[in-house]
Amino acid sequence: MTGFISLASYSQQREENRPNHDDWPYYFGLSISYNSSTLHPSKHPTFLQNDSVLSVEPGSSGGIALGLVGTLRLSNRFSFRANPQLIIGGAKYFTYGLKYPLYDEKAIEKKTLPSTIVSFPFQVKFNSDRIGNFRTYLMGGVKYDMDLSSNSQARNAEDLVKLNKNDFGIEAGVGFNFFFRYVTFSPELKISNGLSNIHSRDPNLKYSSVLDKLHSRMLVFSIILED
Repeated sequence: MTGFISLASYSQQREENRPNHDDWPYYFGLSISYNSSTLHPSKHPTFLQNDSVLSVEPGSSGGIALGLVGTLRLSNRFSFRANPQLIIGGAKYFTYGLKYPLYDEKAIEKKTLPSTIVSFPFQVKFNSDRIGNFRTYLMGGVKYDMDLSSNSQARNAEDLVKLNKNDFGIEAGVGFNFFFRYVTFSPELKISNGLSNIHSRDPNLKYSSVLDKLHSRMLVFSIILED
């Protein structure tokens, strides 16, 4: 009797949830993500000639993203996915070392750049074989970001580093599908690199003139729930 119960329990554990899910032409879901974002800078050739700013270092901070997910089946192995999302928080900042700080400045100044981004990633997924209710996948794609907090048009910006509104980039990552009875639960980790120079450089601004190009960098952990 005990052996029969153990065999029944084992068979129940091995039962596949929604075995025909991979045959669906498309399906939808939601995503919630945590990201760590920073700006990768290159210093302007005139930096060494600057008599005010001695050093500048970028810093990263975390943000939360909420998004929608739509997936289109291409073949048994490949699928196409769109994941428009709103990224809240994740402000970037630079820490400056000043040689001659003004009366209202410190020797070490931190300049924060607020960020609220609408992001449109488009990705291709490569799916492994499904083993029971588990599967891994690799993904890669492109994205377009629009920063709603862009200050590139700001005036009287002596203490600002101006960032352009639009950014294009590439991303790649790995994820895991866990098939439950009514939902697919997918943790995912990806890296995202911006290709555009988003620095709106102004040679007349102290904190901007020492920098040349700025490219966005982001590490993202996501939880995706799909039907």
